[in-house]
Amino acid sequence: MTDFQEISLFPLHVVLFPGGRIDLQIFEQRYLDLVRYCLRNSTGFGVCLIKSGGEVVREGNQQTIHRTGTFGKIVDWDQLENGLLGITVEGSTKFRVIDCWQADSGVLKAEVEFSKRETLGMGTIPLEDQFLGLSDLLRNLEKHPLVEEKKMSIDYNNLWELGWRLSELIPIENRHRQHLLELDDPWERIENIEKLVSDLANNN
Repeated sequence: MTDFQEISLFPLHVVLFPGGRIDLQIFEQRYLDLVRYCLRNSTGFGVCLIKSGGEVVREGNQQTIHRTGTFGKIVDWDQLENGLLGITVEGSTKFRVIDCWQADSGVLKAEVEFSKRETLGMGTIPLEDQFLGLSDLLRNLEKHPLVEEKKMSIDYNNLWELGWRLSELIPIENRHRQHLLELDDPWERIENIEKLVSDLANNN
């Protein structure tokens, strides 16, 4: 994957991290076409958190996005009981949007810069003893039925993965998740997560 690339974007009220999985129901024609293209060409699209506006763009409603997102690929798909197409998307690489525009198809397109560090398979940062408590927290969160359904393979001794998975799974607002995604230093991310977990514990 080159540093700069033109990709399609899928704006959502969700923050996706490398290695994370999200389930989507596809019903808009522009995204049905996008999914078909991705499956046919073994490629994916970028997931960005919506800053303002809705996931379904209607006339008169403007949609804006955060400029840091994660590139994802479709790892499973099926027709749901309601007749809609359901897909599972797995995040692979973080990116920053350089420029974006709406294509004739209605899909948002962007030139993005891919992260050289925050991508699956780029090595391990061994976990230090001071973060073992967070590793135990992640193991407990993984036992939740909704998390188990995602069938994620988690390396609990990798600081990258610990930060990514906790950022997704602890009960915080999306603005906090987006801030964690935008951080480039895995130690800084973990320190921020420690503070968020501490605040959650003190508020309960």
